Amino acid sequence: MPELPEVETTRRSFAERIEGATVRQVRLGKPLRWPLGCPPEALVAQTVGSASRRGKYLWLPLERGGLLMHLGMSGSLAFSEVPVSPPGAHDHFDLVTSRGTLRLTDPRRFGAVVWSPALDDGPAAKLLATLGLEPFDPAFDGGHLHRALRGRRVAIKQALLAGDVVVGAGNIYACEALFEARIHPRTAAGRVSRARCERLATAIRRILAQALELGGSTLRDFRDAHGMAGSFQQHAAVYGRQGEPCLVCGTPVRRIVQAQRSTFFCAHCQRR
Repeated sequence: MPELPEVETTRRSFAERIEGATVRQVRLGKPLRWPLGCPPEALVAQTVGSASRRGKYLWLPLERGGLLMHLGMSGSLAFSEVPVSPPGAHDHFDLVTSRGTLRLTDPRRFGAVVWSPALDDGPAAKLLATLGLEPFDPAFDGGHLHRALRGRRVAIKQALLAGDVVVGAGNIYACEALFEARIHPRTAAGRVSRARCERLATAIRRILAQALELGGSTLRDFRDAHGMAGSFQQHAAVYGRQGEPCLVCGTPVRRIVQAQRSTFFCAHCQRR
């Protein structure tokens, strides 16, 4: 599933190229997770603004409202400044503009493109209401993390994945951040001390910053709007390294399953 680094990498790869363009046509394919919410022709002739991101959502403002986009489990956006090929079976949305075509491809159709009157109104406001802080927000620190986790019995790994404390710590990045902070993934979230929360907040920011520099992670089919793959997975300390020696102590990396997601950790470095 594309996480914050992959979504932000995608945004950066097309935002400047489409800004200021005029919408000429909107093509819908098979139904996605949620309906568009307006007649496609209502978007025609509007000017595209500056694309932004909130969590794993992309916001593409128009003169009247905007489009909230989500890549779902396996979706990707591609922007082409030359005429695109006819849509294939998995191409479900084309925004044809005066500067090129933005196309959403999603084999599993869990992604979405939803019109909203504003980012803080309508469907967008409802979908974004439960999101936690952005990891690079100055307000996100150990103190915030410690307060938000207080009293929670759920495992710290699952608390990070929930996204209501901090966004962006998806499965790969949560595993890596917990390893860097030396916290066992099964530790009850409410038992993580203030000092360890400080280490964890720092680790989350550093891991996500590194992932952004490397264009995110490509485990199967993620590509940015240029068609480029990410390479963070090649630098992972524990994720995907089951049975291999820990890079710190040499203990074999372990894999467990939490909430149907694979978790990788070092039992020696990350003691409970």
